[in-house]
Amino acid sequence: NQINLFQLSIEKVIVALIMTLIIINGEIDLSVASIMGLAAAAFGWLFQSGFPAEWAIAMALGVGVICGAFNAFWIAWAGIPSLVVTLAMLIAYRGFARVLVEDRGITDFPQWFDNLGQSAILGPFPLSMLIFLVLLFVLYFVLQRSAFGRKVYFIGSNKDVADYSGIDVKRVKATIFVASGLISALAGVLFAARVGSVRGD
Repeated sequence: NQINLFQLSIEKVIVALIMTLIIINGEIDLSVASIMGLAAAAFGWLFQSGFPAEWAIAMALGVGVICGAFNAFWIAWAGIPSLVVTLAMLIAYRGFARVLVEDRGITDFPQWFDNLGQSAILGPFPLSMLIFLVLLFVLYFVLQRSAFGRKVYFIGSNKDVADYSGIDVKRVKATIFVASGLISALAGVLFAARVGSVRGD
């Protein structure tokens, strides 16, 4: 029962992991839910257009990377506050999903794809929960055991001091936002697998 309850929110929990890095870094990303929706919509649209599901998954993840990189450009290099950029992109990415899928509901995905979100893979654990556990370990290692994690903390504490200390602040911020786009897209694909359908809303 605990696993079933946890599975109902697993996609949001996965996104919360990467959001931890962003918040520690002193930024915010309001567009993660819209990237989730856009990635899921892109997967459904590509699959309906005749692409194999495997290719559609890869391209949906690529959509997330592109969205994250677009956010990163305006935040890290253009210097626009992340609150402003990601709020605008929240609306834009949601609109793109509507354009792709419109008011249709896309279903009839391959059974193996639906099983990824609905069936246990290892013992009682579905794939999404295993991905969460792996990402949780990776996040712990990055924040506690890596130089990159120290830079994330340092920049979040004082960005100007970090910049004057020789840390490439722009690259660190860009890396985090690209990772945010990728993880959000992954969560969107997992959500589509669990629900078994995709809608533009």
